[in-house]
Amino acid sequence: MTTYVIKRLLWLIPVILVVSAVTFFLMHNAPGGPWDRDLSARQVDANTQRLLNDYYGLDKPLWRQYVAYLIGDFKDDGSFTCGAVCLNLGPSYRQRGRFVQDILFTPAEGKSIFYSQFGYSLRLALLALTMAVLIGFPVGIISALRQNSWVDYVSLFFVTIGISVPGFVLAIFMIILFGSRLHWLQIIPQSWDEVSVWIMPTIVMGFGTMARTARLTRSSMLEVMRMDYIRTARAKGLMERVVVFRHMLKNALIPVVTFLGPALAGLITGSFIIETMFAFPGMGRAYVTAITQRDYSMIMGTTLFFAVLIAVANLSVDLVYTLLDPRIRLSD
Repeated sequence: MTTYVIKRLLWLIPVILVVSAVTFFLMHNAPGGPWDRDLSARQVDANTQRLLNDYYGLDKPLWRQYVAYLIGDFKDDGSFTCGAVCLNLGPSYRQRGRFVQDILFTPAEGKSIFYSQFGYSLRLALLALTMAVLIGFPVGIISALRQNSWVDYVSLFFVTIGISVPGFVLAIFMIILFGSRLHWLQIIPQSWDEVSVWIMPTIVMGFGTMARTARLTRSSMLEVMRMDYIRTARAKGLMERVVVFRHMLKNALIPVVTFLGPALAGLITGSFIIETMFAFPGMGRAYVTAITQRDYSMIMGTTLFFAVLIAVANLSVDLVYTLLDPRIRLSD
């Protein structure tokens, strides 16, 4: 297994190279640039743009900028500045004086990493995934065990809604109903330290994942229920509870785990619209802001982190397979 993990980790290298190259050259070929307008919305004069390009190395050929970002480059004084391979994601062009890794991962003074932009996105994703698992699993299991009953039909109704309704539509509905009309929940809170302000973003983020988890659990359970070994277990006189939890559920979980691994990474990386709608201080909102401001280093650093996160999630799923089903062996 060690050899397999090492091989998979080495495959991250070409993945990162492809993702970074596509992102870098598309970013630089898009209209506009980081100095089109400054933070006060005033036009930056040509001389200031020239000085900024010289300071950040944007006046060099694109291939050299790309190599400098990934590997590093020599400055005019002969000193070498290491790039992303040394976990240096570069300076932000908009939040001047700060580096991208500090913006994403450094919390306010005296706070833990969970209060950084990454920490906020991670907490929201974990809450959404927890909601999806705690509701989706039981709904899928009960729906499969009571197939074609009213319980099955009701669960399928809500599952269909969760799969077909986009997250931003659900967010607008909840904001209008629970925020504007009923005034039960805050739309844009002053502080994210209160538990109640996490309710709407968590539901919006986790509802679709919950629906897909329930549907996948139901279909997987129905497939396992028809297997010969399940009929044999029941014929041996085992209690239904033992048949369901010891024989059905463990094998039915394999395709569900396949979905949940990348789903967690997707919840962390795919919350751009939701974080923007709720003014959530996470990476998704920062990423959208960086795109609108053409903050090249911020875009590159966040994209590379997202790519690594998704690749690691896929590797974790493969490793969990061996725990759920001893018949699965990872080939070296």
